[in-house]
Amino acid sequence: MDLNPPPFSHFVHDGLEIAYFDEGESSGDPILLIHGFASSANVNWVFPGWLKTLGDAGYRVVALDNRGHGASSKPHDASLYHPPRMAGDAAALLHHLGISEAHVMGYSMGARISAFLALAHPHRVRSIVFGGLGIGLVTGVGDWDPIAGALLAPSLEDVTHERGRMFRAFADQTKSDRRALAACISTSRDLISVEDIGRIDVPVLIGVGTKDDIAGSAEELAALMPHAKALDIPGRDHMLAVGDRVFKKAVLDFLAEVGRA
Repeated sequence: MDLNPPPFSHFVHDGLEIAYFDEGESSGDPILLIHGFASSANVNWVFPGWLKTLGDAGYRVVALDNRGHGASSKPHDASLYHPPRMAGDAAALLHHLGISEAHVMGYSMGARISAFLALAHPHRVRSIVFGGLGIGLVTGVGDWDPIAGALLAPSLEDVTHERGRMFRAFADQTKSDRRALAACISTSRDLISVEDIGRIDVPVLIGVGTKDDIAGSAEELAALMPHAKALDIPGRDHMLAVGDRVFKKAVLDFLAEVGRA
């Protein structure tokens, strides 16, 4: 299995066309991958080698392009990007594929969506990996309003906000629909209460880069759940932690441990 994009299929949910791939061992344990803001299934999971890593380990690897991203529909209505609605796309994909239960791994915004998925459809989630999001899932991840402005600015040269420049450059690089992303960032940051996060009782691994200034503490989030553990991803920031070898090994070990339980 190489790092080239696999073939994508589509299905319709909530009036939107959702793109996804279903690769790896068809008889293996399924794992659903949910990418981060301004990214895509290819950018988060194929190019950094996750599809190969998980496929070579015998898993059935399923990933979707979130609404507003990749090859999925890109509405400009901000009300369509609240995490429960985006988690509904993920649940609908599992139903579409006839998968009753799956491991779930989400990165950054995808981790937030994964948490909402676990709360709304606990019977479908066997374990969760939160990447790039720690206690910010509960307390927030800072002021992201300038990012919407950066995405809608005439050009990158017009953006002075440091984090805004980072995401605008990323959106330009991935040739994203910047109006859809601006709508998404305005409503996709709904928080989860301490009480609700404590209701997630499946095994959880939380991986955050030691140089990540967005995610918040993995340890603080792990302390709020009954079966969660934190992983420091050494020397990685928010953008680079996703494909890190330490993270990949820890995820494979975690999934193997869950499989043995």
